[in-house]
Amino acid sequence: MLMVESPNDSAVDRMALIVEKITIPAPPISLCRPRLISLLRQSLTSCTATILSGRAGTGKTTLALHFAELCGRYVAWYKAEAPEGELRIFFQYLFASISAQRHGFGRGPLETVLDSAPSASATDDEMGLLAEAFVHELERSPGPALMIVIEDLHLLYDAPWLVPFFKRMLPLLPSDVHMLITSRTIPPAPLWRMRSKQTLTVIDEDTLWFTRAEAVELFESYNLTRAQASIAFDESHGRAAALSTLAANLRYAEASRRSE
Repeated sequence: MLMVESPNDSAVDRMALIVEKITIPAPPISLCRPRLISLLRQSLTSCTATILSGRAGTGKTTLALHFAELCGRYVAWYKAEAPEGELRIFFQYLFASISAQRHGFGRGPLETVLDSAPSASATDDEMGLLAEAFVHELERSPGPALMIVIEDLHLLYDAPWLVPFFKRMLPLLPSDVHMLITSRTIPPAPLWRMRSKQTLTVIDEDTLWFTRAEAVELFESYNLTRAQASIAFDESHGRAAALSTLAANLRYAEASRRSE
């Protein structure tokens, strides 16, 4: 596990960051799904943020990785974990992820605003100011169009500062920055309601399920038959991880039979 020291000194205590958490994972070996990529492209052009919401195994991360390769933007990736519900730890990781694409991001006025926010009891107004400073820093930081991916944000939904920050920040994001969030649960109501204001697109679990046609395409990529795909689709109900596992197991079984 590779660790580096945080570049921001005054806003937070110096601490080691786990580099893997802000590194884009290896590209998945999986079917790219044009239906969902098209929805993500629409959101990229019409909204400031997208949430992929579904239980484990519904293909959220795989879809996010495929879109990261196809979106035509630089990508800042951050995989959140429960301990980052502490405000300063979350922003330390988020700033480090963005600064890898926009050098020096998270310093100056934004750093000062973060340093002044109470870590445990920040008010909605204080988080609003931090959100505005965050957006201003994005606007003043030179760099290419950016997509910020935050994976597993559901692990932080209980943090009291999260909803006030995201509710204020998401509508203000500049046109050259889009935020893509993955979550196992539906976002808190104040964020969910932002869909009606054309600020946020939510791609939910029902949309993430494979269609029968997509299942057939997946199985054909494994040199398996339509009949096998149809049976697997009925067994898995279109769940991405289950379909991929069934396809891999069937291919392995058939390869083993041929080698006997």
